[in-house]
Amino acid sequence: MSERHNGSDQAKRAFFGRRKGHALKPRQAALFDTALPRLALDLTKPAPADLRALFDSSLDEVRLEIGFGGAEHLIAQAQAHPRSGFIGSDAFVNAISKALAAIDAGKLANIRLHFGDASELIDWLPAGALARIDLLYPDPWPKRRHWKRRFIQDDSLKRLARILNVGGELRFATDIADYAVWALARMLRSKDFAWTAEVASDWRKAWPDYSATRYEAKAKREGRVPAYFIFRRV
Repeated sequence: MSERHNGSDQAKRAFFGRRKGHALKPRQAALFDTALPRLALDLTKPAPADLRALFDSSLDEVRLEIGFGGAEHLIAQAQAHPRSGFIGSDAFVNAISKALAAIDAGKLANIRLHFGDASELIDWLPAGALARIDLLYPDPWPKRRHWKRRFIQDDSLKRLARILNVGGELRFATDIADYAVWALARMLRSKDFAWTAEVASDWRKAWPDYSATRYEAKAKREGRVPAYFIFRRV
């Protein structure tokens, strides 16, 4: 499942899963040579204090999507919000290839990519640099002995809080009930985030500008009910 990504319990937590799947088509492979160098972030250099400097056009804010899978949500958001800059992070070759193809086809200038471990990117980004972080359908690591590998952990929330500006949002979706409970418990005990829900059923409804993905459609067909959460940086 391309939107799944994982973690470890090391001090520098790694968040990626598989790096390669199906063989790339010639056009996809070519984009790795022609488009990726132009769009990829260079983590060997210090990040600009204002991330809008990463983009060619004048923008209002910058957002991050971690583990974008088929890139449907990333692309739809970039198209719907041309005044926002988007950073997409994924360590999966096929995910990057899909994003590159869609960016090229749509001539999108407001997306930059990180091909690698999201942990490296999180550490590279300056404090308070982002207006929003999207984390959609991360790997739930269903076996109890693997729960320490789940993306949502007390320490990872502190790291995400560092790069979000006050009032910025962390948006999280999962189709695994156990993971929803796990994540919510950790978010509620975090001093850095507040759950924005106003009524008990809020978690059942996607936010207004949500862009559905093929993975989500499959989850619904298989009878899994998605849960949607918005947490505000305080």
